[in-house]
Amino acid sequence: MAQIFTYITHKGGVADDTALELAAAAKKIDAGAAVTAIVTGTGSDLDAVCNDVAASYSEVWKIDNPALAYPNAEAVRKALINILPAGAILLLPHDTFGMDLGPGLSIKTNSAFVADVADIEGTDGTTLKLVRQEFSGQVSTHVTCDASAGAILNIRPGVCKADESKSAGGKVVDKSGNAGDLKAGRKFLEMVQAEVGDVDITKSDVLVSVGRGIEEQDNIEIAKELAEAMGADLSCSRPIVDAKWMEKSRQVGTSGQTVKPKVYMAMGISGSFQHLGGIKGSPYMIAVNKNPKAPIFQVADVGIVANILEFMPELTEKIKEL
Repeated sequence: MAQIFTYITHKGGVADDTALELAAAAKKIDAGAAVTAIVTGTGSDLDAVCNDVAASYSEVWKIDNPALAYPNAEAVRKALINILPAGAILLLPHDTFGMDLGPGLSIKTNSAFVADVADIEGTDGTTLKLVRQEFSGQVSTHVTCDASAGAILNIRPGVCKADESKSAGGKVVDKSGNAGDLKAGRKFLEMVQAEVGDVDITKSDVLVSVGRGIEEQDNIEIAKELAEAMGADLSCSRPIVDAKWMEKSRQVGTSGQTVKPKVYMAMGISGSFQHLGGIKGSPYMIAVNKNPKAPIFQVADVGIVANILEFMPELTEKIKEL
């Protein structure tokens, strides 16, 4: 099997939670592989991330360049083309940045590309056996990927249990000199912070989140009563915001807020990768959905097949009794 790499995203000197998830995903491809992490950026924040990630990887390749001070897929793509060996397998998080980076990189490196990988079933020689989801998660497709010339895989966040052992004791290798010219047509302008409403759900320890299953705006009051009984904050998925039933500041997902609660209750939420991409830190997740095949159940710690409009009032009453 080819050499396996992961690309680590980070912010403020802290590696994203997907760093440990990608380490676990790599072991599903080859349990005995010495996996190498690649971290790009510049300055002291980059060094802090590299040193932290080294505890989970056999080796960390650092690329320090002012052009990489802010996430720029165009510049990162150029760097990876220059440092990745032929036939390498690279794992990326399936988020907006990963989808910006992966497809073009696979073309430039003549590698296979598979997006939104929900599971890795194993390998057969140089063939990878993967699982993707179609039709909003209603159908799982089993995909074989010829990785003989390399492969770029975008792994859905949350589908691999993070490897938190941190026992690798890897070393950091500076590959900055091999990255080449990283001049890009794109230019960073400014960072726009997401709006914060009456409640900052990014700091909530417990969230009750509602999706399409709430059916109509008046029913949100039912979820609000449950949240109050639990001492939780109320959040939602994108369709609720699109319908203007709740404010944007309450939306969880890649186009909304990134949250890191201890407990997350997904009520009537199907579990698209855009929604799950906004949930970090592996919270204890309870999912309630009347569709037994909803993809949210694949990542939930507890899954309950039920109509949330019947389930939530009963749970609220039981909590109040306690």
